[in-house]
Amino acid sequence: MSNEKIQAELDQYNANVEKATAKFPARPNIPAQGLYTPLDIKETDYAEDLSFPGVYPYTRGVQPTMYRGRFWTMRMYAGFSTAEESNKRYRYLIESGATGLSCAFDLPTQIGYDSTDTIAEGEVGKVGVAIDSLADMEILFDQIDLGKVSTSMTINAPASVLLAMYIAVAEKQGVSADKLKGTIQNDILKEYAARGTYIFPPRPSMRLITNIFEYCSKNVPNWNTISISGYHIREAGSTASQEIAFTIADGIAYVEAAIKAGLSVDDFAGRLSFFWNAHNNVLEEVAKFRASRRVWAKVMKERFHAQKPKSMMLRVHTQTAGSMLTAQQPNNNIVRVALQTAAAVMGGTQSLHTNSRDEALALPTEESVMVALRTQQIVAYESGLADVIDPLAGSYYVEAMTNRIEAEAWEYIKKIDDIGGAVAAIEKGYIQKEIQDSAYKWQMDVESGARVIVGVNKFQVEEEAPKNLLKVDASVGEKQKAKVEAMKAKRDNAAVQAALADLKNACADEDENLMPHILAAVKTYATLGEICGVMREVFGEYEAHVNL
Repeated sequence: MSNEKIQAELDQYNANVEKATAKFPARPNIPAQGLYTPLDIKETDYAEDLSFPGVYPYTRGVQPTMYRGRFWTMRMYAGFSTAEESNKRYRYLIESGATGLSCAFDLPTQIGYDSTDTIAEGEVGKVGVAIDSLADMEILFDQIDLGKVSTSMTINAPASVLLAMYIAVAEKQGVSADKLKGTIQNDILKEYAARGTYIFPPRPSMRLITNIFEYCSKNVPNWNTISISGYHIREAGSTASQEIAFTIADGIAYVEAAIKAGLSVDDFAGRLSFFWNAHNNVLEEVAKFRASRRVWAKVMKERFHAQKPKSMMLRVHTQTAGSMLTAQQPNNNIVRVALQTAAAVMGGTQSLHTNSRDEALALPTEESVMVALRTQQIVAYESGLADVIDPLAGSYYVEAMTNRIEAEAWEYIKKIDDIGGAVAAIEKGYIQKEIQDSAYKWQMDVESGARVIVGVNKFQVEEEAPKNLLKVDASVGEKQKAKVEAMKAKRDNAAVQAALADLKNACADEDENLMPHILAAVKTYATLGEICGVMREVFGEYEAHVNL
């Protein structure tokens, strides 16, 4: 078809759109870019921007055959109460077909306090499992072969300590560190920007992260040393473009810090991974995944001059959107999660956790977890979506939206570069303010009815409070305290104090890698709180930036 004929047809189409819009105005929150046509993607260079799956810039996926040869890793995020209870859930998930574990830790663990600390009162075992020492980690993975399972740990500020515990448990099982596979989130910058489970100021936190990069590149080569997380940025209220822009800006900061510490980019970049949210707008989410791979590939090739293909691949774990779950009509969440799962799969995720229908109300029951896992399995085996590589490639709408999200992401990344990078942008409150503004707009749209949430602001029904919710035993805190005290009475306390003193001296030497010292302390059964306490003494604690 000639360009003249295409233009004539487009003119007629636009005239028809104008007439239809006059009669039926667009619904609220319909994007202006919603009417994509072939001419909208004329700037797309197929060879440069799309190419083939498994080939730079990886728009269409990081593997040449994607799921045709192997499905994504089906991880189910779990952890609650005690190590004993969480171990039972992990073994249940493995028996039910989960191919990877994803560990949730309670709030005291996430911010480096023992269950015996007064600050932990009322929070022990509530939103995750309590891990106070190597003794708890041994129970957590009892009868689970760490040489065969891939484990993801959602832990950030004390990531070095939990990773050391994992390595020590594997060693006790007879599994060498070079055989371990998994991921630690280890992404502290998004904690300052969106989530809040930080301990130390940014600079020493970045040191810990680069220490992990260096240690694992030599000793735990199959471990993903960071999961640079947009998930929590999106949960805090960001847009899709902000999610990938702010997260990739954080990734740039981590790479710069590692290079400054003396590491070669191709020695560690291949073990960096990302963590995306899967929201409700299916096509936008697919475009977001595709755009994010293209942006990261260009960053690594053009800014950091990476040479290895793996250094340029954005490999991603995805979790369905917790913020999109509703307490009202919770069974509706099954449908939401199914759509989010489809988006993640069509977007090309490497692993996936599906939320359960009752998580807006409580920690999920075994029955709800089974439905969430089966959702992944049905999409994998029955939907046909896993049979096709990048199934929406070539869609005028998806290609144009991919380009738009990429362009918006680059605009944000440039702004952050101009401020001085992600750390400076966080310290000045820029990223936090952008997220807060987006969250406020979303909430105002929901409250005005411009954005419909089924069962919340439209299609409501009278309903009884759900029954059979999972409740954590109120006695868990006291039981865990007793376990910690009993463990301390049995351990060699002189060895503990010597290891902690050695760690403190190492913290004061900026050129020293802290991982061997943390691992040595863990093996004496020094507690998480004791180890983090030593680092607090040297590094201090971070105080949040307040936006006025």
